[in-house]
Parts: sequence; structure tokens; C-alpha cells
Amino acid sequence: MTTGFSSSSCRFADYFVICGLDTDSGLEPDELSGENFEQSPLRRTFKSKVLAHYPENVEWNPFDQDAVGMLCMPKGLSFRTQVDSREPHFHSYIITREDGSRTYGFALTFFEEVTSKQICSAMQTLYHMHNAEQYDILHTPTSPKSPRGLEEPRQRPILQAAPAISRLQRFNSYDISRDTLFVSKCICLITPMAFAQACRKVLEQLYQAVSSPRPPPLPLESYVFNVLFEVPLPPSGRSLKFSGVDGPIVCQRPSTSELPLFDFAIGEVFELLGVENVLQLFTCALLEMQILLYSQHYQRLMTVAESITALMFPYQWQHVYVPILPASLLHFLDAPVPYLMGLHSNGQDDRTKLELPQEANLCFVDIDNHFIELPEELPQFPNKLEFIQEISEVLMSFNISPEGRPHSSDRPPKYRGLRPVDVSDKRNGNLASPLNSYLLRENETIARLQALVKRTGVSLEKLEVSDDASGIRDAPAQCDEEELKMHQLNIHIREVFANRFTQMFADYEVFVIQPSQDKESWFTNRDQMQNFDKASFLSDQPEPYLPFLSRFLETQMFASFIDSKILCHDDEEKEHTLRVFDSRVDKIRMLNVRTPTLRTSMYQKCTNIEEAEKAIEMRVHKIDHTALHPHLLDMKIGQGRHDQGFFPRLQSDVLSTGPPTNKWTKRSAPAQWRKRDRQKQHAEHLYLDNDQREKYIQEARNLGTTIRQPKLSNLSPSVIAQTNWKFVEGLLKECRNKTKRMLVEKMGREAVELGHGEVSITGVEENTLIASLCDLLERIWSHGLQVKQGKSALWSHLLHYQESKEKSATPGGLGPSGFIHDTERRKSDGGVSAMPPLKISLIQDMRHIQNISEIKTDVGKARAWVRLSMEKKLLSRHLKQLLSDQELTKKLYKRYAFLRCDDEKEQFLYHLLSFNAVDYFCFTNVFTTIMIPYHVVVVSSKKLSGSMFTANPWVCVSGELAETGVLQVPRNTLEITFECQNLGKLTTVQMGHDNSGLYAKWLVECILVRNEITGHTYKFPCGRWLGKGVDDGSLERILVGELMTPSSENDERLCRTPPMQQSPGMMRRFVTISPNSKPKLNTGQIQEGVGEAINGIVKHFHKPEKERGSLTLLLCGEYGLVWALEQVFQHGFKSPRLFKNVFIWDFLEKSQIYFESAEQREVNPDENWQSRVRHFCRFMRAINSNPRNIGKDGKFQMMVCLGARDHLLHHWIALLADCPITAQMYEDTALIKDRTLVNSLIRVLQTLQEFNITLEASLVKGVGI
Repeated sequence: MTTGFSSSSCRFADYFVICGLDTDSGLEPDELSGENFEQSPLRRTFKSKVLAHYPENVEWNPFDQDAVGMLCMPKGLSFRTQVDSREPHFHSYIITREDGSRTYGFALTFFEEVTSKQICSAMQTLYHMHNAEQYDILHTPTSPKSPRGLEEPRQRPILQAAPAISRLQRFNSYDISRDTLFVSKCICLITPMAFAQACRKVLEQLYQAVSSPRPPPLPLESYVFNVLFEVPLPPSGRSLKFSGVDGPIVCQRPSTSELPLFDFAIGEVFELLGVENVLQLFTCALLEMQILLYSQHYQRLMTVAESITALMFPYQWQHVYVPILPASLLHFLDAPVPYLMGLHSNGQDDRTKLELPQEANLCFVDIDNHFIELPEELPQFPNKLEFIQEISEVLMSFNISPEGRPHSSDRPPKYRGLRPVDVSDKRNGNLASPLNSYLLRENETIARLQALVKRTGVSLEKLEVSDDASGIRDAPAQCDEEELKMHQLNIHIREVFANRFTQMFADYEVFVIQPSQDKESWFTNRDQMQNFDKASFLSDQPEPYLPFLSRFLETQMFASFIDSKILCHDDEEKEHTLRVFDSRVDKIRMLNVRTPTLRTSMYQKCTNIEEAEKAIEMRVHKIDHTALHPHLLDMKIGQGRHDQGFFPRLQSDVLSTGPPTNKWTKRSAPAQWRKRDRQKQHAEHLYLDNDQREKYIQEARNLGTTIRQPKLSNLSPSVIAQTNWKFVEGLLKECRNKTKRMLVEKMGREAVELGHGEVSITGVEENTLIASLCDLLERIWSHGLQVKQGKSALWSHLLHYQESKEKSATPGGLGPSGFIHDTERRKSDGGVSAMPPLKISLIQDMRHIQNISEIKTDVGKARAWVRLSMEKKLLSRHLKQLLSDQELTKKLYKRYAFLRCDDEKEQFLYHLLSFNAVDYFCFTNVFTTIMIPYHVVVVSSKKLSGSMFTANPWVCVSGELAETGVLQVPRNTLEITFECQNLGKLTTVQMGHDNSGLYAKWLVECILVRNEITGHTYKFPCGRWLGKGVDDGSLERILVGELMTPSSENDERLCRTPPMQQSPGMMRRFVTISPNSKPKLNTGQIQEGVGEAINGIVKHFHKPEKERGSLTLLLCGEYGLVWALEQVFQHGFKSPRLFKNVFIWDFLEKSQIYFESAEQREVNPDENWQSRVRHFCRFMRAINSNPRNIGKDGKFQMMVCLGARDHLLHHWIALLADCPITAQMYEDTALIKDRTLVNSLIRVLQTLQEFNITLEASLVKGVGI
């Protein structure tokens, strides 16, 4: 794609280059190309040289000899004899400089006869040596196989050696007396913009001129001079015609309001891969995975790479981009950064032999075999099926099968000479006169009408515009039919893709966060600033889009796009892509009659294909500019002789400078002209180094990627070392930014105080961040690997570690040495000592993952292990332990690897350590279906009851995902371990006993439940009796628990010990066991308690759904709503005798009896009062008739929960405050008798009205209301 384009050039081409065999330096084998010497000399590759380039240098595009040499002939020279096929072939390539700007190269490679005697005899000598070696091999009895050249057909098993030699010579020989030797040569144009079709024609016509028996009308120099100096670039929105050797050549360039220039055949990509594969590859590219294209045709590599990046409009690929990776740069596949590279398959069809350093995040595309290998957990592109349908319709209208052709031949796709078939029905438009669609577009009201009509399925667009357009179509096209078809198909497909982004991001501007400070300071803090309100944007999106969008918003390309949006305030400054995109978005907004910000997942097809196509057709049918014709140059007589079949070196003196009077090559115009020129070029999306905004955007892009582009030069070890050092620094920086970003997201509140705006992180987003952390770890672990094993470098390292530790674990010893005993934990009270902490063991955590049958692949296991370690707050510690085995690290990694740079490694582990400051549930929340062992301990009071207890206890554990059902607990040990499907975060435990035996009274302190994989321990405080005739007479209770934070942690972790709080049961115990000693709360404290409890519930509902904690805890937990209302009713409660307990439930029951009798007597005729009373009595009856023995306090808890659910609490309080029973049972100072206090209480409770409270099943079991 030609954005980010690199020149102040106005010329069509900057250089003409000739590459090939340098007869002076002779045959140099090209070791870097990795060819083996067992192959016959004709199949080996030899070094090619740049033989000549014209002109010598161009100031705005310095000639890069190494890069051009490598990319013109990426495999070096190849030799053929007269029996081999010697078809010329064309390929294009791209040179990306380190600053991200690009130039394009177009190369035609053909074969020329070798005239040099030395070269021929050198080849003959190589053959003698080769045959002698083969003869030795064949006569050693160990290997009866014939070592064949790649192309040698194999006919029958070889039994005798002698005929084998003669066969070898027949197929792979060169005899100087019999054979003619040919060698490859390449002519190439280097241009600032990618006019692929035009350049191909220029080169093919030059080659034909040389190979035809008749000399061309003018010397070759004239044509090359013309292309280099006399043919300008076509201006924006114009077409240009110039002359080749034997025919006119046309190129056209889109205007500033159209999609950027693109001149490769997208149709070919779909033919090679099929729609489904192209879309998967496109998704990988958008999510910045590592992409490796693989083919034996250089042009295919280039076409696929350029097409995929062009389809990303308006986004731009921000990372390493090498569509053709020269063989000498293979070590670049080791790069631990996102890349898009193309690798020549060298005729090797066997993918398994390809050694790739890392595959955890690799998308491997085998172009020739119609096959693509995807990374795991790739989200679906939004509306994928409708999108595929729309693309397929376009392809079918051009006679291309959406499945592609699996075994495509080498021919370029032929666009048959037919107008694209219109798939939609033309008879739909029932308007009498054909509407001129230009009018339609100009007039806003009609445009809206059109939008409405379109949504009802009627199409006005499809009516043919009869007047001028048909005239254009009949005019003869100036370029050939094939090429026009290619342009039409290209624009169809590109418009369909661009339309997806304009629909998905139609309202993106609303979410751009404009910086509050000036550009300079914005710049220095760029990597800490949020530039887009991701959470709000995602909350507007349809659910199915989220997995893709949440990852896409984290990419470098999206960040750069938004940065460039922030940096340009008015239309003048905007980058070309941004301007085009914004104008389309505005158009969609205008057409959308429904509220623009409301997102629906309704699929909207592309509507502006017709006008885009028309623009191209107009340019092609009516040429705007014609360049000067080639003419004779001032050459000496006898120069430029025609020698059929040989491309000569050209006269460098006539090609060194352009014509003196050419108005558009002169750069020395006065300053104001230059300035205007510069602005104009900017509008035409030329890349300007000296423009400050460009510098900003460039720096912004470089922030995330330390290395943009490999330098294509012959690499010395020092250059490789330096490159790897850059990678190490880049990985460390990325790690720092990722951990910071994740912590900021997670810590929400503190982040807001730090000025990061309102941050709320959703489950989807958290998952995205953790997945990208896993990806970063995989990249770090695969940097500098000695030998690759398995797809996940991290998991393979862990397995090596596990193996070495298990070997060294002594059979009679204390246990595997992978364990670290965490002795420093203090035993705190509350029965925690009843459950000693889990041992910290890296190996044990690996075993847990290995035992999960749902996780099948190495990459999946590594990710699960990282998630588990994050949840246990052990990631940094585990990795430190893994890397402490230095022998193993040395064995697995090269010296330059990240994991062997000690300082960087330490810093990296330190960054990971910061994750211990926050709680992640990234394992529990993701693996929801796996089986998990839980350990339950019931801590009963030692002082009372314990040993004499005779009944059989049971528990039932509930979590956010599931509940266990009733589990019997052995009476003697009071602990069990059981396995069940992941319960999620635990919320409640129901416990009770069967009241059997002589002594069925039981005082329980608390229950502890631990997840044996993640080590999370939940404490469910109780502090109450269970038994008939003791406490409130209940045989079962519902306990609400909280996650315990380990009370002491070794210095490696950040300590987060909360102050010890009384367990919820403590307060009640004071109240019920010894009424005299109850802590007296005054009315102010009680009101505060109620306010806090209600506040907690309100806050809960204001959070996004995916992040809400446990509502049960807010209702029934410590200082929850139930506790607060209990305090209200306890206040001023008359206690009749010293040892007889009276419970709130007794008061409620008495009130119920009063209300029921009052209702019959119709004391209060008020309708409202009667309905409240009916509700109250109905709930009381239902709870009392509940078959469960939940005791009086349990019943009160249930009543409060149901009242909250059905929004009746405030009615009931009002009822009870006026009830005569209250006067009997409460003292005059009681809160419930104070009118003003009761009214304020009612107002506070009314705030619960607006929330839809759903109760956990365990809270209302057995009540059928």
C-alpha cells in the first residue's frame, strides 16, 4: 500500500537496475542461501551482483545496494542448460527503511547465454568434482540410494552402481562440448509508488526488444531515459499514458477522496487461498500475530502480503514487514515481535522440515497448497458469515470461486472479459424515471430517503444512470480488458472490507480521549496515556463482537490510528487514510436515521462500490496526461548496438542526469512554491521527513515497537548481536508497559486518582490483557532458543525443568525438590491453623494443569499455567525458580537470548512481581467446566460440646457457577475433600445436622473451604449453636463467606493484610447468648450501619455486570443489610427475664398474629395498608411453613432477603412502626418508636426500589414465593 510513502520524487521511477553474474569475480557459492553441496552444481545458487544502476544516485532515495541485490535475486544466480525451461518471471518487492517509509522494486528475471569461457570451464570442473563424490557414495555399500538433484525424476530402484552414474550424468550434467550454459539476469525498476502493472509492461517490453531478432526503433538507452526522467507520476485522481518499446502503457492514480493506490491482483489471493482462509489471515493480521507466508513464487508472497495490508484500511501494519525474506536473513524468524514475512519454499513441499523458532502465536500460510495454520484462541471476525457471503457474491460476479482453486496452476488469474454480473435484482426499483444518482447524493433529504428505502430492501442505487455513464462505457478502454477487470475486482473487494470498518467504528470519534496538555508533554508521557475510552466503546458493542474488538483495541495499529487522529485537528492536517475514513464515517452517520450511537449487530452491506468503480473507468477511458515520447539521445556513434538475446550494460553518461529543462524535476523553486508543493504532496499522501507532525506520528508508532524493520545488508555477527540486543530491550519495555497497563486497569479507583480517567475493566478486557501477557511470555521464551521442541517454548522449558527435578528427587527423601515450604506464615486465630497452607510448588502446579483433560495443546497448557500462577500470586516466584536452574537455561538458550541477559531478566521478574498487588481470578473464571478438588474443615468450639456431639453433620457449598448438593461430613474428623466441577468464587455454605443421638447440640466457630488447585481459602464464620432447644433452635444455617488473605506473607509478596474484623456471627452471639453484655450501639451508629449496607448494594449495581462481586455477601455477610436491620430491631428491645432469649422473629410472629386478626376486623380500611399487611403475612406464613430447620435468626435473614428482592422492606418497617405490638415489646427510647428516625430509615430503604435483586438459591431454598 502506498501510504507512508517516501519521496519528494515526482518521477515515475527512481532507478533502473541490472543484476546478474559478474564475470570478473567468477562463481562464488552463496552459502547464506543455505543450499547444500550435495546438490548438483546446476541446482546450487551462486552470488549475484548489482551490475549497474542508473542514475548513480537520487537525493531523496539513496541507492541501497545490499537490499536491492538481495531482493532482485533473493536466491542468487541460477544456471540452466538448453534442456531446461527458461521462462522469464516477474516479481515485485518492497524495501522498508528503518523509519517505516517504503520504496517498491519490480524485477524481471530471464536467462542469458554464458559467453565467458572461464565460467563454463569452472562449471565443468564443479561437475567433475561432484560426480567423483557421487561415485564414491554410490560405491560404498552403506547407502544404495541415489542422491538426486531436486528435479531428478526417479524411475526405478537402483541396484547396480554403474548405470546409476550414467543416469546421474544424463539428468544433472553439464558437458562443455555438448551443452550451452545459461545464467539468470534481472532488470529492475525502483519506483516511489507501486504501479505494478505498468512497471511489469515496461520491463517485459524491454526484454522483448532484446530477445527479438530485429533491433528496436531506438537504442535501449532512449527508453530507459524516458521512464527515468521524462515520465512523471500521474497526479492524484488522474491517468497517464506513456510509451514503452512497442506499445503505450497506462497508469492511473486514485484521487484524495478514494481508497489509496493499490495495483496488485487481490483476486489472485482469493483464488490461491479461498475466502475463509483469507478472512482468518486478515483477522490474524489485525490482531498483530506473527504471520509467515510460504510459497515458491516470490510474486505470490508479495501479492498476498500487500493485499492483506491494503485490506486493513484505514489501519496500517506497524511492525516488521518483509514480504520477501532473503535466504540470508532467515534468523529473522527468531524475532520476538509481531511480523509479516514471506518465505520462499524452495520447492520444499514438506512443511514439517521447516524449523520455526516459535509457533505459539504464529499464523502459517502455505499459499501454494491452499492451507493455513492458525494460532490458538483466535476470535471470530464480527459478522463473519454475512461478511463471507458478501465477499463471495463479489467474487462470483467475476467468475471466481469463493473456495479458491486448491491446486492452482502458476498462471495469473484471468479475468474473463465480462461485465460483473449484478447479483441483486434490478427489477426492484419501481420508479418510473431513472433517478440520476448524482442528484441523489447531493441532496440530503433524498439521501436519507434512500437510506430508508435501502433498509426496506428496495434498491435505488441499482438503476442504471443512462446519460453520461453509458457513454463512457462504450468508449474503448485505453488499458487492456484484463487490467480493467483487475481494477474493478480490486475496488469491489476493497470497498466491501473498508465498509466493515466504517460500520464497526462509525462512532469512534466520541471515544477518543483528547489530551489535556500540550503536544510535547503529551508526547513524553505517550506510553502511559490512554488515548481511547475502550471500556465505554466496548460496552456499546453487540456481545458477539467483544472477543475480537477487545483484542483489536489493544493493538499498535489501532493506537497509532487514534494517535494520528489526536494529532490532526483540522482536515488540512489529516493523513490521507484518516481523511478518507472520516469522510465515509460522516456519510454513514448522515444516512443512519436511527440514533447513531446505538450499536446493533445488523449487517449492512457496502453501498458505494458503483461510484468508486465509475471513477476508475472514467480515468481509464479518458486519459488525462500523456508523457513525452522516447527520442534519440546524444550518444556516440556505434554505442547501443543490438545483440540479440543479451541485455547490454547501458551508457551511464547519458543516463546519469535528466533533461535540463524539465519543469517538474527542478527542486530549486522559490521557498513559497516549495511550501505549497509540500502541502500539495501532503494532500496526496506523500511521506515527508521534515514535517513535524510526521515525526510525531512516527515516534508514536515507534513507542510500542523498538525495531520496525530489519536492515537488509550482508549480516556480520556484530550486526546480528546488535539486532538481538534491540529485541531484548524491546521485550523488556513491552513487559513494563503491559504490567503497568494491567495494574492500572485492575486498580480502577487508584487509577482514577492518578488521572487516568474513569477506568472499569470488564471480564472480556481482562481476558484480553492476560492473553496478551501470555503471548509476550511465549515470545520471550522463544527468543534465542537453541533447538525448538513443541509449539510452546515456555511449556517445553517447564517440562525440561520438571524432568530434571523428578530425576533428582530422592526416593526416600523428604519429597520432590520442586517444593518450597512456606514456613513463614503466622498461625492466626479463627481456626485457620485447622487448615495449613498449601505447599508452594512449581511442579505441583504443572501437574494440576497436566491433569486437566480439557486442555489438549502445549500452548493451551502454558497459558493455563500462567493464569493459575497469576491467580495464586506466584508467577514471578515460579519463573524465578524456573530460571534459577542456570545449567538448564544454558543448555536450552543461545548466549544472546533474553533469558540469559541477567539484568533484563531480573527487571522482568520484578515487573511481574507487581501483579501480586491485585487479585486475579483469571484461572477460576476461564476454566469453568474442569473438575476441582475442594477441602472442607468444620471448626467446632473446643470448649463446649465438641467431643460429645452425636448427630451426623452435613454441608452444601455454593459458588457463583454451581453448588455441590448435600455432602455428609464424618463426625470424628469434621473434614472432607471432594472433587466437583468448578464452583467459581464461593459464596455460601449451608450446614446442619440430622439431630440424631443423645447429644445433638453443636457449637460451630466457622467453616473453611479451600480450592486445592488455586489455594484460595474461604472462611464462613458462624459462632452459633445448632440444635433443638439451644440458641434459636435451628438445625441448619446459611453461612456467608469471604476470601481470606494469607495473614503473613514472605517479603517477596506485597503484603495486604486487612485489619482483623469480627466475624458476622460475633455480633449476634453477644445479642442472643448473654443479653446483658450486648454491645450497645447508639441510634447514630445504627443509622450509619444501615446507610453503609444500602450503599454497598447500590454500588454493586452500578458496576458493569461482569465485575460485580457477591450480592449475598452484601445482604447476609459481615455488616450487611440483614445485620443492619437486626441492629434496628434489637435497639430498645425489652428483655423479659435474665436467661430467656427473645428473638426478633418472636416479635414478627406476634405482629403477624395481630395483623391477621386486625385484617379480619377491618381495623384500617386503607387499601394500601391492607395490601401491605397481606404481603407481610403471606411471607411470614411461607417462611414458617418451610420444611427446613433454619432457626429464628435464619428465618429473619430469609425475610429480609425476600423483602429486599420484592422491594417491600420499607412498607414493612412502616407497618411495624405503627403496630401496637411494638409499643408492648420496645422501650420508649427505641429507634423503631422514633418517628423521624423511622422515616429516614424508610427513605434509605426506598433506594433499593430501582434494582433488580436476584437471590442465590441457597438463601431461599424451601420457600415457594
